[in-house]
Amino acid sequence: MFTKKLTMALAGAGLCLTLAACEQAKEVAASAMGLPTDKNVLFWTDDQRDKAFRLMHDVVPSNTIAASDNPVALAVGEALPSTFQVAGAPLSIDEYMDQQRLAGLVILQDGKIRMEEYRRDFSQDERWTSFSVAKSLVSTMVGAAIKDGLIKSIDDPLTDYIPELEGSGYDGVTVKQLLTMTSGVKWNEDYADPKSDVALFNGTLPVDGMDPIIVYMKTLESEAEPGTRWQYNTGETNLIGVLVAKATGKTISEYLSEKVWQPYGMSQDAEWLLNEGGKEIGGCCISATVRDYALFGQFAMNGGKIGETSVVPEGWFEKAGTKQADIGVPGRGYGYQWWTFDDGSFAGQGIFGQGIFIDPARKLVIASNGNWPSATPDEQGSQRIAFFEAVKAYVGAEPPAS
Repeated sequence: MFTKKLTMALAGAGLCLTLAACEQAKEVAASAMGLPTDKNVLFWTDDQRDKAFRLMHDVVPSNTIAASDNPVALAVGEALPSTFQVAGAPLSIDEYMDQQRLAGLVILQDGKIRMEEYRRDFSQDERWTSFSVAKSLVSTMVGAAIKDGLIKSIDDPLTDYIPELEGSGYDGVTVKQLLTMTSGVKWNEDYADPKSDVALFNGTLPVDGMDPIIVYMKTLESEAEPGTRWQYNTGETNLIGVLVAKATGKTISEYLSEKVWQPYGMSQDAEWLLNEGGKEIGGCCISATVRDYALFGQFAMNGGKIGETSVVPEGWFEKAGTKQADIGVPGRGYGYQWWTFDDGSFAGQGIFGQGIFIDPARKLVIASNGNWPSATPDEQGSQRIAFFEAVKAYVGAEPPAS
């Protein structure tokens, strides 16, 4: 509904003869519809987020991640119950989705749909922006580039692939340390601070043709020995996107489509939002359907294989989805841009409630998107983990299929 209105508004704004004119027309249309024209999502209102998350790719420039010509037809399994015991108390799916402010929820188990629910005037074929779930997807493309022989090793110095970083805080940092966010480079990821690095760096402009990601990140200084300290850093995932693009000679949208989206059978084109230099924001902002997020979770759970062909090196996800860095939380850790749990499960997580949870032991994938009341509220975050545990317990107690 919102996408149709925006398209009509853009048509009424007149023909876009240049990129600048088209972007101006988009701003006019977005403003007329009550959508934010400020690109800093951290400071939008609840209503603006609810409208914009489903059509960010129509407001902000993006590259298409082309879908499959032969989309996979997901089988439907036995329906899960409508109420679970969550943190010791019954919680219905209606209550959970309302309290989590979810737009979509898809649960796959053994490759079959066990639950699929939509709310907030959102539907199966619509797309929703993932935010940092994209981190887990772009890190997978490092594995693909290693498999293709385009990146030699995760132990290589990052400057072998991005020489513009020589002399910066990233001089001496390896690809693995970038993947695990253990570079030791100083960074502020405070979502409530408009002067933090995470709030400022996406507004950086290109300088003499240099990618704005590099322009910003090369100014940062080291404050700890690489490999000795974990610190969450979205800018570093943006550098992973630069790494993949430089190594492959392709946009990361093209590469993701080529390696996963098309051959694995994703049903809808996805869109990857672009920065001020016209490059994908590696640490954020893929817009896709909930089903396709769930399918990516299935791909990761199966070790990155499509049929008998492995897209990533053997054992990649065994390392990517297990603790490589201590984050100071009992039972938790950080892998290669995946959040890890000590029981072998792992997750891609994005601000405001986006996520792909993967439990290989139970062949379980839970994908969801939504609009939390703030970027990372403790209440919703804790409840989500408790819900995962409840689904795991239920599925784990089921008798084996005959």
